Amino acid sequence: MVRCLLLAVLCSVVVWNGALAEETGAPAFTEIIADDHKSAGDSAGDTPRKLVKAGPDDEFDRGVPRRAVEGFFRAVREDDFARAANYLDLRNLPSGLSVADGPELARQLKVVLDRALWVEMDLLSTSPEGHSDDGLPSYRDLVGEVEANGRKYDILLQHVPRNDGIFVWVFSSKTVSIIPLLYEARGYGPLGEKLVTVLPEWKFFGMELWQWVLLLLMITLAAAIMVPVCFLLGWIIRRRHTDMAVLVAAFVRGPLCLLLIVGSVRVNFDILRPSLATQAFVNGGTLYYLVILWVLIRLVGLFREYWSSKLLARGREQSVVLLRPLLTAFNILLVFVVLVVWLDNIGFSVTTVLAGLGIGGIALALATQKSIENFIGALTLYLAAPVRVGDFCKIGSRTGTVEEIGLRATKIRTLENTLVIVTNAELSNLQIENISQRQRFRFHRHLPLHCHTSPDQIRCVVREIRKLLCAHEMVEAAPLRVNFTGFVDYALQVELHCYIETTDINIYKSVVEDIQLRVLDILSAAGTGYAIPARMEYQAGAPDPDTEARQRAEQTVEELRRSGDTMTALSEEEIARLENTLKFPH
Repeated sequence: MVRCLLLAVLCSVVVWNGALAEETGAPAFTEIIADDHKSAGDSAGDTPRKLVKAGPDDEFDRGVPRRAVEGFFRAVREDDFARAANYLDLRNLPSGLSVADGPELARQLKVVLDRALWVEMDLLSTSPEGHSDDGLPSYRDLVGEVEANGRKYDILLQHVPRNDGIFVWVFSSKTVSIIPLLYEARGYGPLGEKLVTVLPEWKFFGMELWQWVLLLLMITLAAAIMVPVCFLLGWIIRRRHTDMAVLVAAFVRGPLCLLLIVGSVRVNFDILRPSLATQAFVNGGTLYYLVILWVLIRLVGLFREYWSSKLLARGREQSVVLLRPLLTAFNILLVFVVLVVWLDNIGFSVTTVLAGLGIGGIALALATQKSIENFIGALTLYLAAPVRVGDFCKIGSRTGTVEEIGLRATKIRTLENTLVIVTNAELSNLQIENISQRQRFRFHRHLPLHCHTSPDQIRCVVREIRKLLCAHEMVEAAPLRVNFTGFVDYALQVELHCYIETTDINIYKSVVEDIQLRVLDILSAAGTGYAIPARMEYQAGAPDPDTEARQRAEQTVEELRRSGDTMTALSEEEIARLENTLKFPH
């Protein structure tokens, strides 16, 4: 379910961005801000710009191309279309147009230029003769191109004489003659023309009142369609009655629904016939990318919940702990990527930003080297999982229980009930013995017998201890060894080796106690004992200790010898008969 939502969101983003990528001619938002700031500076009375007089004296300042275009825009911004008509060449008008139509033609040209051509004032000539290297006749200069009905039309200035014969720059008669055609294609449109005449004149943020009304209707219509659909889809998902279904349903009704509304309005925004300045703001996508960021962060949250439940079901609690910081870092990366894309859309140089961040990243990496080492150590501990929280282990020279594995350090509660904190970078380089992961306990002892113990007594002891271990229900049948291994300085040594079937240290201690007490019984019954490191002086004629017990042990071995038994070894039938006959606790 989460994968399907992710795929749907990505497809929506690609489709909407692809549709808007086809738009051309709109300036970047930073260019709009810079141009507005420049215009404000030019018109401010505090710091007036020093003007250099160029061209002939003219009431409308039409002596050079740049000043002529600036004068036209100044007039139309003040809604003085009668004055703006003086910047049009109204000679040789086509049929159906007259000089009286000048103000209306100026208004239509202003609408067309606002919506279809961003005029770069700095590229216009400041010479009375205009540009001489643009490939046009000397009396014409190019302002720009406007695309309409699949064709591109030149917007031209022309050097024409006034009534007194002085030449000035105005929009050419060729350009004036196609203004109605351009206005029909790039103007307000039929709906806009009707709304302009009905609604009062008011403008805010580069949009007129009728455009705001139409935008509100578009948002209402998109919400009226998307909200019921998303709530119905959320209701269907919630019917699965799982925690994950509740989270997905909330995501569909919230972020996804808002993304669909914003995306729908964004794709159909051209219906409003917006100006280039408004298009630049919309193409910057401030609100759009904020919504996308919200959607992506919520998707990461869904992904975290989904995988947390999966990992918990598999018994990998330590991986769940690691999932949160990793996805938090991924969210930070998402914010950075969306921020870079947004900065690129509004016109900032992303290359410069990335270069600065790269240098800053190197400095940050050097400053946080130890923290990064600890984080990588934590990552290794979580992925390899040599220890888990709650494990009893030996780490280096420290023995204790792991209480917490953090991003920087691991906390260990020692047997003395003190708390030891080891950095993850150090911990990953230490030898770790995980005692909690043992499957059973090893029982291994060296049993030193008195030096005066006879061979038959040793045979009896070895045999009886084997019978004891084979019969004990807490001792594994294999491997099991009881052998007379040789001689030491003060004793005859018997080795015991087996495994106790438990992982509980308390049960293990009890079983070992039981076995060792029974071994002492066997030694006592055989007439021998446990040797201690000591020097003994023997006197001739001194009786051996416990002669009667020794005689009984030797008599038992003699009977086994006569019956053909191998004495110390046990037959398979005898092992099967003895197995688990000695109950614990007894």
